[in-house]
Amino acid sequence: MKNSKTLVLIPARMASTRLPGKPLADIAGLPMIVQVMNRALEADVGPVVIATDTKEVSDSVRDHGGEAVMTREDHASGSDRIWEAIQTVDPDNNVDRIINVQGDLPTIDKTAIRASLRPLVNADVGLATLATEITLEEERTDPNVVKLVGTPSGENLLRALYFTRATDPYGDGPLYHHIGLYAWRREALERFVSLPPSTLELREKLEQLRAVENGMRIDAALVDTVPLGVDTPDHLERARAILSKSS
Repeated sequence: MKNSKTLVLIPARMASTRLPGKPLADIAGLPMIVQVMNRALEADVGPVVIATDTKEVSDSVRDHGGEAVMTREDHASGSDRIWEAIQTVDPDNNVDRIINVQGDLPTIDKTAIRASLRPLVNADVGLATLATEITLEEERTDPNVVKLVGTPSGENLLRALYFTRATDPYGDGPLYHHIGLYAWRREALERFVSLPPSTLELREKLEQLRAVENGMRIDAALVDTVPLGVDTPDHLERARAILSKSS
């Protein structure tokens, strides 16, 4: 890690109620976690490490030429998992930017991963994320589509003021779909995992509100599309179709 200031960490755990064992699900001839790893490697922003609590996942990643680190089983969130992982793989604090790519995004575009670093050009931004304008009418009222409420902070950049499952803000204008990929400054991640769950975080069931409620600045880069998150068998089949066509 001593030659890179940026590290991509991908948390992966086998426990999933809707799609058990999904990190190792086959997609176009490769385990899903390896597909995600490959997308991150294509972004070419720094080393890529899988953080997992399962030996089978670690072995699979290493069998495909990747790097993995074992973490505890009892982490409450991916943020806690990557904080443990960064201390293991970079104990000398050489890395100061950590991109957290979710382990169920096998179709994530490399340009989106790169875009997550753009807001960190501003020294006031502690963590960065992604958003895209909602174009489907039904998504405006869908509580499963998390909305980012923000104000412009630069070209194709928003300063996040709130995140919600509701239809917000009121009135004419765009709504933005939040994409759960984060680029952290190391000190911001350290502070975040030290904080207890916050009131609105628990109410909305959105972990990023802990940062907002504690005065941490989050900016988002606007991108064109939402990556497919694989949470169900139907999502898995869609991912297989997408990556089979591109292979």
